Amino acid sequence: MNVLVTGGAGYIGSHAVKLLVEAGHKTVVIDNLDRGHREALDARAAFYELPLCDTAQIVRILEEHAIECVMHFAALAYVGESVERPLDYYDNNTSGAVSLLKAMRAVGVRRFVFSSTCATYGQPDRVPIVETMAQQPISPYGWSKWCVERILKDMAAADPEFAFAALRYFNVAGAAADGSLGEDHRPETHLIPLILQVALGQREKLTVFGTDYPTPDGTCIRDYIHVEDLCQAHGVAMDALKPGEARFYNLGIGRGYSVREVLQSAQRVTGRQIAVEYGPRRCGDPAELYADSTKVQAELGWKPRYTEIDQIVATAWNWQKNHPHGYDR
Repeated sequence: MNVLVTGGAGYIGSHAVKLLVEAGHKTVVIDNLDRGHREALDARAAFYELPLCDTAQIVRILEEHAIECVMHFAALAYVGESVERPLDYYDNNTSGAVSLLKAMRAVGVRRFVFSSTCATYGQPDRVPIVETMAQQPISPYGWSKWCVERILKDMAAADPEFAFAALRYFNVAGAAADGSLGEDHRPETHLIPLILQVALGQREKLTVFGTDYPTPDGTCIRDYIHVEDLCQAHGVAMDALKPGEARFYNLGIGRGYSVREVLQSAQRVTGRQIAVEYGPRRCGDPAELYADSTKVQAELGWKPRYTEIDQIVATAWNWQKNHPHGYDR
């Protein structure tokens, strides 16, 4: 299949491109390189550096490469930043998706796999989270993704040939098993790479926000899904889509690990002690978030291969210790 990947130089997008190319798909990448890395681009994929708002250029690319499916990863994705810069998030995440969908409509591309998020659920009143639970985002980031899901539903209602899958991610982690790709955010906000920066001596200590949550050890619990498992789910969803289908899936391993459990895992994997300081809770952090992934497993036959936190941390450590400065090694 001929596939266009937006955000293909980013953390998740670059892993998806690798998987697609290795599966034999002709893959084309669009990325503005604002937060992606040129070094993460796969040389086997065609690359165009441009913003999503350039609808006319995207139309040309879709036509030139006879694209049959679009995987849309490109987005701003910092919850805290979205509170400070809401217009940027709606402009990039929501309006950018509209531009992309307009280009697809102009050319007649009707298969779409969307990178959504568990942030669309807000603060659920129970776990595990199932797809039928109410979506009540509490950040502009969550709302910007929710808006795209709403637009996709409306597009599917208007065009019986349009098919999409919206994949709601939980905490994506880890790195390519072969060590070729990894996680390099600027600034870094994700727990596992922050811990590994302490292990490498690049950060003095890790701040743990909140130790009085109603969880077994008092710290937040999250569902960590390996990036390669996540990308595999995108490929399976793409292949399964039939004209007119609207699919929504949670992507997680179906269990959570606390911050303290992740810290202990990193110490086992690296063989190094991690210095920690404890701070107050962050506003808006739920005590527990983890997925019920029964639906995606039943309908698509997808199952995560990495189900233990040590496995996930080990792949992240393998990449980070060999790329201590990220892609600028």
